[in-house]
Amino acid sequence: MKSLQGVVLFLCSLFPVLTAAQDLPGVQLETVSSEDIVQEVTLNGTVNALRVSGMSAAVAGLLDEVRVETGDRVDRGDVLVELDDELVTWELAAARAEAEEARSRLEEARRRLREARSVGAGRNIAATEVSARESEVAASEATLARLEAARRQVEVRAGRHRVTAPFDGVVSQRSRDLGEWVTPGDQLLTLVDTDNLRLDFQVPQSFYKRIDDNSRLLVQDDQALSSATIDVLVPVNDPQSRTFLLRAIKPESVKLLPGMSVQAVLRVTTGERGLTVSRDAINRYPEGRTTVWIAEPGDEDTWTVSEKRVRLGTGFEGRVEVTSGLEADQQVVVRGNESLSEGISVRIAERESR
Repeated sequence: MKSLQGVVLFLCSLFPVLTAAQDLPGVQLETVSSEDIVQEVTLNGTVNALRVSGMSAAVAGLLDEVRVETGDRVDRGDVLVELDDELVTWELAAARAEAEEARSRLEEARRRLREARSVGAGRNIAATEVSARESEVAASEATLARLEAARRQVEVRAGRHRVTAPFDGVVSQRSRDLGEWVTPGDQLLTLVDTDNLRLDFQVPQSFYKRIDDNSRLLVQDDQALSSATIDVLVPVNDPQSRTFLLRAIKPESVKLLPGMSVQAVLRVTTGERGLTVSRDAINRYPEGRTTVWIAEPGDEDTWTVSEKRVRLGTGFEGRVEVTSGLEADQQVVVRGNESLSEGISVRIAERESR
């Protein structure tokens, strides 16, 4: 009985200690780490189509048919516009007939030459006659070649009475309508390639030499960031804004249209290492002071906190470089630091690992 009473008394003596520990403020800690320093810059850009074509006819003519409307999606090779081709159709028929006539005359000339050669020059037919028939064959061949070339020219001209899509895309604008007379160079409609989009950003010139294979471009997509591939850096500086053009390929997951504005974050390495902490560890005061709460181990799984003034460098990926005031492997408070005071004891609510 006495031993049972002793156990009960011992447990009761522990209760105030446990209760006191539970009453301590709960915090989360993080270790000050040493890592490569990354510099970030926010960019504002524009979504541009890789191909935008102002479609026009190669020959003059009367608009006979317009097969598309603004907003229509077309495939490469689809007929968009047709010009009145009645006259050129008759020209083509005449050119084909002349070519057929020349082909028949050539066949007849060749037959007459074979006949003369079979008789034998100098015996039953004069040698000059054989030569004349040979010349006739050569002339007929030349005539056929000339008329075939003329026929192909008319065929090409007839084909140019149709305007076809040079690539898959969307008709963004239609400028002409039925019955209008158009000449070469007159814009009939605008075709935009909406499948191959590029994101164009003007980047400060100081970043040009620092962009390498390790640099990352993150495109804002609602509340998330999507990685985009840097396609090209245009090595021409704008003397007014002191920027250069960075062109990136649109991520498949991001829904954008040509002409839309887009925001991105460019991250480049500085080539230096430094101490970093989470942004949540930083306390900022109205007078410009910045501090962190450092935690030192105490007794019974408790920690003692003290506030330390720090100087900050660049920020990146949710972290901030600390240029002075901290040492590597120190523990700093990243959660629960809103109502701490100097020297109080705290307990670990949940330990974050990095």
